[in-house]
Amino acid sequence: MRVVLTVLGYAFCVAGFVLSGSEPGYFEEFNARELDIGKEKQGLLSFLENHAAAASPYSPNPLMVPLTLIQGAASKAAVCLDGTLPGYHLHRGHGSGENSWLIQLEGGGWCNTRRSCVYRKTTRRGSSNFMEKEIPFTGILSHKAEENPDFFNWNRVKLRYCDGASFSGNGQNEAAQLNFRGQQIWLAAMEDLMSKGMENANQALLSGCSAGGLASILHCDKFRDLFPETTKVKCLSDAGLFLDVLDVSGGRTLRNMFGGVVNLQEVEENLPNTCINHLDPTSCFFPQNLIANVKTPLFILNAAYDSWQPTSFKCGLV
Repeated sequence: MRVVLTVLGYAFCVAGFVLSGSEPGYFEEFNARELDIGKEKQGLLSFLENHAAAASPYSPNPLMVPLTLIQGAASKAAVCLDGTLPGYHLHRGHGSGENSWLIQLEGGGWCNTRRSCVYRKTTRRGSSNFMEKEIPFTGILSHKAEENPDFFNWNRVKLRYCDGASFSGNGQNEAAQLNFRGQQIWLAAMEDLMSKGMENANQALLSGCSAGGLASILHCDKFRDLFPETTKVKCLSDAGLFLDVLDVSGGRTLRNMFGGVVNLQEVEENLPNTCINHLDPTSCFFPQNLIANVKTPLFILNAAYDSWQPTSFKCGLV
């Protein structure tokens, strides 16, 4: 495994929710303002998606790519929290990029209690009923060579996030009508994309932002296994290096929250055996305990000063 750790002076990717004036129990009791960050911020989830925006207020005439729902996913139990079909946005490659694929896993936080997941299924983070019917492809997803010289002509995919456990849960709560099927969504999406030409890829990159960045680490080797040895495969985690550290009060805010996600959504069975054979499941949801055993080339992009993590965890929640 090769890990390239790129540490920068400011955050390139923010979480799918914004920590601003949060109250006690923030992770357990998301409110609409915090979970749905608003249309004006939807396009700012990742620097890699929006690096052109750093140089100018907007990317003129962005490519708008429609949402594709994965037909037949329900028969495989691959559904969003509310039972609706999962989906992705795909723009086909051309020329020298016809057989190159870039998959981006959307971020957007997690839900760790039944109550927070029940709320989440009333948003685009838990139901395809509320997802945008089309989204702009900019930055790493752009079709413009001047904005995206490395990937502009690749097949570019954004997989929407609607499970609340970084595409890794496998359970349900019938009483609350909640479906924790992130792992099945991952499998159904990969199967669908393979049938649409990804099986012929000569090179492929799995990327993700925030909660999607964590997912890109969790699924990196599984993604590699989809392809023959001759296919060049790498992974990229953008702002997904969430740390298991003490906060100022001596507690472990993020660990407690991740523990809720792992237990509620039955994530354990989908965690790498190389980790759970010697650590508890919650520890194995933290990238710091996973990356040493990732065999596929993995690039990690994270800020030297991540304004969200220190505020949320190292300094505690107030």
